[in-house]
Amino acid sequence: MSTSGHTPGRFAPGTFRPGPSRAPAVQMLKSQAKIETLLFLRHGEQQLVSLVIPLGMLVIFSLLPLTGLDDPVDSVYPMTLAVALMGAGFTGQSISVAFDRRYGALKRIGASGVPTRILIAGRIAAVLAAVVTQLVVLTAVALVLGWRPDFAGALPAAAFLIVGAAAFTALGLLLGGTLSSDLVLALGNTVWFLLMAAAVVTVLDPALPVPLTVALDVLPSVALTHGLLEAAAGGFDGGALLVLVVWGVGGTLAALRWFSFTMDAD
Repeated sequence: MSTSGHTPGRFAPGTFRPGPSRAPAVQMLKSQAKIETLLFLRHGEQQLVSLVIPLGMLVIFSLLPLTGLDDPVDSVYPMTLAVALMGAGFTGQSISVAFDRRYGALKRIGASGVPTRILIAGRIAAVLAAVVTQLVVLTAVALVLGWRPDFAGALPAAAFLIVGAAAFTALGLLLGGTLSSDLVLALGNTVWFLLMAAAVVTVLDPALPVPLTVALDVLPSVALTHGLLEAAAGGFDGGALLVLVVWGVGGTLAALRWFSFTMDAD
């Protein structure tokens, strides 16, 4: 009676046993970004804050005699674009993350092996996708209202949109990833409103007292608005970009340090 021999090296190591391992970072990022983008675009409340309200502001401030500006759409369009980005990056993400933590969704994501940095990067990618939608819609309406772009500012505008999206998303994740959902719901909307008010005031009333102007200039919403205003005129505001970078780096480092996938008590 003969026995069949085993041929060494016939099968690759691991063929007949599980070999679980974490997916490559690029693959995880692509999957996470796709999921986050679809969830964001399906969420009606986030669309209200990030698109409907800015669109209403653009039309009202451009058509009604409320601003005292000679060509209001030239200033109002960059301002509303900044407001839209804040809504998508800060308010939308903070509230979304907080309730994902509350109901255990982020706990499951964390258990799947997705690290915090991939979650943050995926959320930033989702916000950038939302910004593209905002940019198309708001730009189309602004053109109808009489806005004429200076293409020399296209690259500076793109830089401010990318850095602004990263900064506000990081700040939103910091808020939503550290506090309770009820507190985030209140703070997210309140802080967004205050940041929006600061941006609106600096555009509609440029003759503010110097101390107040200096104080407002360090806010990320005002820096983003000033940067987009300057870019729309064909220029570049390096100081405003630096302010956004500082907020973005600080928010990212803080989120990486204190972000929690779970919520102990709510």
